[in-house]
Amino acid sequence: MVQSAYIHIPFCKSKCKYCSFVSYANCSKEQKREYVDALLEEISFFYKKEPLKTLYIGGGTPTVLDCEELSRIVSAFNFESGAEITVEVNPETVDLGYLCDLKSFGINRLSVGVQSFDDKILKTIGRIHTSQKAVDTVFAARDAGFSNISLDFIYGLPDQGLDDFVSDLKKAAGLEVSHISLYGLKIEEGCAFYLSRPQNIADDDLQADMYLSAIDCLEKEGFTHYEVSNFCKDEKYSRHNLNYWEAKEYYGFGAAAHGYTDGFRYSNFAPLGKYMQNYKQKEMLHILTDKEKLEESIFLGFRCKKGIDVSKINNAFNIDFEDKYKNILEKYKNSGHIAKTKDGYSLTDNGFLLSNIILSDFI
Repeated sequence: MVQSAYIHIPFCKSKCKYCSFVSYANCSKEQKREYVDALLEEISFFYKKEPLKTLYIGGGTPTVLDCEELSRIVSAFNFESGAEITVEVNPETVDLGYLCDLKSFGINRLSVGVQSFDDKILKTIGRIHTSQKAVDTVFAARDAGFSNISLDFIYGLPDQGLDDFVSDLKKAAGLEVSHISLYGLKIEEGCAFYLSRPQNIADDDLQADMYLSAIDCLEKEGFTHYEVSNFCKDEKYSRHNLNYWEAKEYYGFGAAAHGYTDGFRYSNFAPLGKYMQNYKQKEMLHILTDKEKLEESIFLGFRCKKGIDVSKINNAFNIDFEDKYKNILEKYKNSGHIAKTKDGYSLTDNGFLLSNIILSDFI
């Protein structure tokens, strides 16, 4: 039974220079209203009324919508008691009143896009908020009653040194948030930096040093490193993302959203007009083979710090994992990139740095 759903809100006040996600800036209130109407029609058509354990509203910038529109979206679902309901937040789009309204209709987790506490860097990458506004947003969220607050950061940004990044993380830890996510800068087709690549960004070696330093810094600050890019305190994992990493099914609603239900992976149309006219159809629909399910279980399982459980994989796919992948396991155990655990195998911190190369050997 599907117990998670992702909602994509493809609107922003302005497009960040590193962003290649499907999002549109400066859309009118009417366009947003029409989109929400189509989104609710899609939900009504596909959603089978299962009580959800997690709901994640991402983007784009979901908080460019009115609270009434977000409330309509949340109200379209049934929830288990204690469900995790997350919305992504840009600090420049919210204030205390807005955050109180979010809390009033069930949102109980915030993912705040900080990216950096350096105002010069924020301006360079096209963020519309300041460092102080990000800090004020955390305080306002706490005043509104939120105890589960996650902050997002990017490392390898233009003019960002190793010490600058570690300083950002120490400042974040000092705000006493429960979760931090870290992402290395990747310049992909579709973003402004792809067309005018800045010359002063971190190379691969500096990004690797930043990543390893972040692990050391955050663990000293009391965070648990539970997934390649994610850290938490007090076991406040992103339950929604854990659903992905455990290869469980989930709905995806909205333009360009991806989902996985009934053994099918699917994606919606990305252009706004095409999505709203064809919300009952999928741009891509693919049923996973047993081989693909096995590969996904390995790929997603190795993203988590605890790694993969060999007995679960053996039982699910009727294989002997250690025999099937003996040479690969020996290769990366000897190089220090894979470690034996009580239940199976996990990537080491240095293994996370080379995860794409390592996992390609399993696939």
